[in-house]
Formats: sequence, C-alpha cells, structure tokens
Amino acid sequence: MEWGSESAAVRRHRVGGERRDGPGATPQPEREAPAQDSLADSCGGGARTRKRSGAGSALSEAPAALGLALYLLALRTLVQLSLQQLVLRGAPGHRGEFDAGQARDYLEHITAIGPRTTGSPENEILTVHYLLEQIKLIEVQSSSLHKISVDVQRPTGSFSIDFLGGFTSYYDNITNVVVKLEPRDGAQHAVLANCHFDSVANSPGASDDAVSCSVMLEVLRVLSTSSEALHHAVIFLFNGAEENVLQASHGFITQHPWASLIRAFINLEAAGVGGKELVFQTGPENPWLVQAYVSAAKHPFASVVAQEVFQSGIIPSDTDFRIYRDFGNIPGIDLAFIENGYIYHTKYDTADRILTDSIQRAGDNILAVLKYLATSDMLATSSKYRHGNMVFFDVFGLFVIAYPSRVGSIINYMVVMAVVLYLGKKFLQPKHKTANYTKDFFCGLGITLISWFTSLVTVLIIAVFISLIGQSLSWYNHFYVSVCLYGTAAVAKIIFIHTLAKRFYFVNASGQYLGEVFFDVSLFVHCGFLIALTYRGLCSAFISAVWVAFPLLTKLCVHKGFKQHGAQGKFIAFYLLGMFIPYLYALYLIWAVFEMFTPILGRSGSEIPPDVVLASILAGCTMILSSYFINFIYLAKSTKKTMLTLTLVCSVTLLLVCSGAFFPYSSNPASPKPKRVFLQHVTRTFHDLDGNIVKRDSGIWINGFDYTGMSHITSHIPEINDTIRAHCEESAPLCGFPWYLPVHFLIRKNWYLPAAEVSPRDPAHFRLVSKERTPWDSVKLTFEATGPSHMSFYVRTHKGSTLSQWSLGNGTPVTSKGGDYFVFYSHGLQASAWQFWIEVSWKNSLKEWLLLPLLPIIFLGKTSDPPSWML
Repeated sequence: MEWGSESAAVRRHRVGGERRDGPGATPQPEREAPAQDSLADSCGGGARTRKRSGAGSALSEAPAALGLALYLLALRTLVQLSLQQLVLRGAPGHRGEFDAGQARDYLEHITAIGPRTTGSPENEILTVHYLLEQIKLIEVQSSSLHKISVDVQRPTGSFSIDFLGGFTSYYDNITNVVVKLEPRDGAQHAVLANCHFDSVANSPGASDDAVSCSVMLEVLRVLSTSSEALHHAVIFLFNGAEENVLQASHGFITQHPWASLIRAFINLEAAGVGGKELVFQTGPENPWLVQAYVSAAKHPFASVVAQEVFQSGIIPSDTDFRIYRDFGNIPGIDLAFIENGYIYHTKYDTADRILTDSIQRAGDNILAVLKYLATSDMLATSSKYRHGNMVFFDVFGLFVIAYPSRVGSIINYMVVMAVVLYLGKKFLQPKHKTANYTKDFFCGLGITLISWFTSLVTVLIIAVFISLIGQSLSWYNHFYVSVCLYGTAAVAKIIFIHTLAKRFYFVNASGQYLGEVFFDVSLFVHCGFLIALTYRGLCSAFISAVWVAFPLLTKLCVHKGFKQHGAQGKFIAFYLLGMFIPYLYALYLIWAVFEMFTPILGRSGSEIPPDVVLASILAGCTMILSSYFINFIYLAKSTKKTMLTLTLVCSVTLLLVCSGAFFPYSSNPASPKPKRVFLQHVTRTFHDLDGNIVKRDSGIWINGFDYTGMSHITSHIPEINDTIRAHCEESAPLCGFPWYLPVHFLIRKNWYLPAAEVSPRDPAHFRLVSKERTPWDSVKLTFEATGPSHMSFYVRTHKGSTLSQWSLGNGTPVTSKGGDYFVFYSHGLQASAWQFWIEVSWKNSLKEWLLLPLLPIIFLGKTSDPPSWML
C-alpha cells in the first residue's frame, strides 16, 4: 500500500507495528488500525512508548542543517546585493537630467561652513548667503518659460507638540529661504519640496540635512532650465531651524503667503548617512501621492511597514512631515537616508561619507516625482482624492507594488479563506480518521508556542545577565556578536523543545506525518497574525499574507510527491524554492529593522536596557524564520549535533562577552561608532519664595546617551564615577537641571562634576514685568527674557494652583511627561526681548498664593559658545 492511500492514524500505527514485529513479520490487516487508536488517546500519551521508525528515510542531520544555513545565507547575500545597487546604470546623462557632481559641489560648500546651529552666524548669515548666491546663478540660467521668485522669511511664532512627552516651542526671527518656480503666467497651485540647512552643534550635518538641500538646489536648476513648461508651481523651502524641533517649517506653513498655494509636499530628511533614501511616511490618506511616487520614481525604495512603525512612536524621532500634516492639513511624502545611523548627529557626518550614487538616486527620484506632480491634473483637485490608505512596498528596489488598503483587506481575507478550506478539509473528515490529527495539531500548536515562549525567556535571561554585569552593547561595534549570542540561543531552545516533543510525545508517529502537522501549525499561526493585523486595519498585514499564501501554494504543489517519496532531495528543492519569496522579503525587512534600531539603541537613554530590546527583536526574527523549518526537526534523524554546535557557539560568545572582549565603540575612521556623551557647563542658582538665594553651585553636568553610562570613561577619567552622581532637586522642575529638551524620563543616570563658575558671552536675564489679578479670580504674570539663541523655561505649579492659560502655543498649557511645563525657545540674529504671560488660578487664599509665582519657574539659557549653560 502506498503512503498516499493511508489515513494518518493507520500510517502512524503501521509504522509502530513494523518496528515491533520486525521486517519479516506479517502486516496487520488495515481494518485493525482503528482499534489501535486507543494507543494514542492523548498527545504524548503513555501508550506511545515505542521508538520511531523510518530512520532509513529520514534526513541526515548535518546536510540538512548545513543546507538550511546556506539557503538563508544565500538569501541574505541577495538582499545585500540589492541594497548596494543604488542606481541602475544606463546611458550617460544629458541635459535636463540630475547631475550628482553638481549637487556634491553644493554639499561640500555647505558643510565647509561647519556646524550650523540656529542663531549662529554660520547658519543665519554664511549659509543663507551661499544659498542665495547659488539661487541667483540658477535664476540667470533659467528658461524663459519659467519664473523664479525668492523670499527670505524671518518668522516668529509658537506651538505645542506631543513629541518627547509633550512641550511647547517658541521661536523668534529664525530664517527660511523660499524659492518659487512657476510658469511665466503664474500658478494657483504648488507642490512643496522641503529640506533644512541647519545642523546640530558640533556636526557638519552632511546627511542631516545638507545633502538634501544640495539635491534640491540641483533639482531647481534642472527644472528651471527645462524646455518643458510646468502646470503648477514648485516651492523649494530651505528651512533654517528644523533641529530646534521643527520650528522653521511651522513658521513657513502658518505664516508665509505662498503656503496657501501648496497642495502636496515632499520632505527630505535623514536618520543615517547615505545609502538609499526610504519613503517611510505618506498621506495622510491621499493614495494618489503613492501612485505618483510609484509612477515617477526611477529607483524606488518604499515601505508601508516603515510608515506604520515610525508612526507608532517606537522610534524617538520626528520630521517636518508632522508640521505640514498637522498645521497645514497637507498630504505629503517623507523620505530619509537610513543607513549607518551610528554617525548621525556626530562630527563624522561629513560629505565624503555620502556616495555620489546615493546623491544621484535621491536626485533622480526627487526630480522625477516633483516633475510628475507639477504637471499632474490631480494636484489642483487633490482634495477629491483624499480617501483611504495604500499598501505599498518595493520589490528589492526594482519596482513598487501599491494597491488600496480595502483591496488589501479583500486579498487578505481570501488568503484566510483558502487556509480555512485547507485545514477544514482535514478537521472535517470522518472522526475515526481525524481524531489523532486534531489532537496532534493542537498539541503541536501548544508545543510551538511553548518553544517560542521559552526561547524568548532564555534570551531575555541572558540579556538581563549581560546588563547586570555591565557588558551591555558588546554587539554595538560587532553586530554579529548579537547573532552568535542571542540568535543561536533562540534557535537552540526552539530545536530543544521540539526534540523533546519528538522523543517523548510523538513516539509512534512517522516523521512525514509530523512534518505535515507542524507545517499546518505554522500556517495556522501566520494566518492568525494575518487576521489580527487585517482586523486592526494595518496595511502591514500584507507581510502575513505573503507568509501564508506562498507556503500554502508550495504545500499543495509538493504534497503528492512528499506522500509518495518522503523528504527526498526533490521535495526539499521544491519546498525551499516555494519559500523563496517570503523568506527573501523577510530578510529584506529584517535588514531594515536592524539598520534602523541598532544605532538607535546606542542613544536611547539610560533607562532602556538595549540588550533586552535587541534580544527580543532577534528572538522574534528567529520565531518567524524558523516557523516553516520546524518540520525539518521531525524529518531529520537527529538534532544532537545541531544543538551542540549552537550551544557551543552561544557559550563561547557569552564567555567572550562576559570577559569584555568586545568593546562597544570604535573611532575607526572608516567605520566609526562613537559613544555619545552630552556635557554642559552649568551655574545654578536656587531662590526661596521671597527671592533670596538659598543655593548656588557650578559644575559639568554629564549625560550619557546609552545604557552603559560612564563605565567606559571612568578608567580614563577617574573623577567621573558614581560618587558624583547628580542629585535630583525634588522641589524643582525636572530635578533642577538644564535639559535641552524634556528627555529626563529617558536619561535618569547623570553626573555632576564640580567646576568653576560659567562666564557666558551672552548671559540670560529674566524678570517679572507685571502681576495682576483678573476679574475671574486668577493672577496673570508677565515675564521678559533676553539671552542666548537657545533657552528653556520650566514651570511647576504648587499644590492647590493651576496653570490655566498662557500666551504660548494655542493658549492652552501643555504638560511634559512628569507633570511639569516645558517651553523650548530659540531665536535668530537680532531678536527682541521675549515677553510672555501665564495665568494661574488657585484654591487657597490670595494672600498665601501671591508669594508663590517665583518658585515654580526655573529658567536656563544656552550661549552660542560650545556647551556652556547657566541656570
């Protein structure tokens, strides 16, 4: 009798009978098989005590393990090749095409100016002068078909934002350089291209965001010299205060007269240095914008997965996209370089680290999409197309697949129905045929979930242990250390649990039968994820659809051959071929996850153990990648060598990590991975309710941006140790320290080294101008402040009082995390004194409260010199 003609129960016990009676024994009649079902009345029941047979047809362990490893390695190599192919080479460029060489020239001139912080001469004068000079040259070369208008805007304004726990921002006399390219007869509609030319302190800001401004200058030159007329205007905004938490874009979209023309925008940003620029946000809604990118972009790189991850708030970052979306009600596309985030916002972010091909691909894409939008009929009536979201993803940079989310939901549920029919056919067979399959299926599901859970627990235990002994981030400079430590532990634990199940629970079941059961279990789990993600309306559900549809098709194609011939070479080849697309795309996404998150874990603060986060991500990736390979555990003769090898690799790596063999950071010029430490020279003065000085001190306030704190610095600078840990002034807002932004909840470990008093070049002055009682029984306090280009203002109200109104933002005070109020202030050159008022209501008597206003307020200022602060 052939395998394909037997039921699951008969096959299982026939195998057991053959092993019991020997090859020469007379087989039992088929009709006796149902009677033997009592031997398997539960998963791993006591009657299943005989050893499994079929060893002759089982897979050899070493070739199978090596083959799967090589398969995954080959897929990873394909992904890497795809990522390195930045542009597709063709015929030499000609007039009217983007010239990366010219854009690089712009980039090198801008970065040569040095760091460009808002309020500094480098940002407000030198960079602005260079931009205007280049725009003037472009205007001279422009075609008569086009008209170029230039405006230098110096806005003043205020807004509240829920970024970093929530705070309020105020800006005065900052700088925007705005260029409008339009048809000679003018235009009523426009598309906006946005970049920012300012940088963080101590960084030349080549990728963030000088390269984007260089790309925009070259796109402006190409469009202005084109012989093709535009239907709509293109507005190029070179904004000078993005690093001050999106201030310049707010000043433009809420105050500039050209803002009313804008119907869509493209924002150019960076979270890394070079590589491919990823479309990681679109909309909101407006699927026509995604279609515009799909139709026009020459080198697409886009993913709705990145959009949903970014908008979930997991990544502690934001862009001007938020401002145009929330304050301008305008749809757009957000692009950013994401590779090599280790040197993002550091002195290593230089022009020479950005490949010319990266500039070329960004320029080709931006030019093509802007030209498409500027000649599109949809731009003028974009509000008509504001409906629904899009599922979109690129296929290894070759092209983009995009379709409406409602279509995606239909596709997803069709895939679910196919799985229901496939599994339902097995569950709904006559009871005497399916009793054992149903039990084995749910037992297999439980074992799979247990293996995943114990795998996660195992790697978390290792991660916590590594964190407790002070060896966090050992993988930061050597990423594959994390794979050898956490990845191998996760895989070994999964194999171990299934090996136990194979030996003690499924004793009499054939390997082929168990391989089928565990394939069905993996299919069921992925189908469950597909249903959950689709129900929640997440466009990322398409990934689960891929991980259900292709394996199911593969199973249906190889099912007959597997039944007849078992797990032979032909079956394995077709099986792995069928898994090619889901596994290749999974590795593609996994690369993006680690490319983004690994550098972020080196600057995520002192409260989040990075090893725990990375170990969890690696465990999750292991669960996904192992799901359709679990059946090979049951098809193989043994797993001892595989588990021994994985355990050995994990143990050796653990010993090396514990011994400190892997230093987390690197100053290697070719690939630097620096440790981030923020030092501020501070002078603090504390007053009582009567205004008398009760405490005054000066020191160097030190914040490490990663979990390791100062452990790697103390050996070189012994003075910086735990004896100088900063003491929190509980009665003062934000512990009485000058936070640049309200990130105190992320960085609770800081140090305060006594030092000489600060003598800032531009000291801060703060005074109460007036105090008056309002008719509605509250007190209005008016203040005035002058000082350096960056200052912060904190408020904590006393018990019984409430901050009800103020002249900042939309008039409603916004608290930061922890309940205090935080206001971030910056100004350009020649700013006037900052005046604002707050209104406080109270529950106690007026006589008692009138003494309170001075205590809740702490004011700090930052000078334009290298980190020098006063409180």
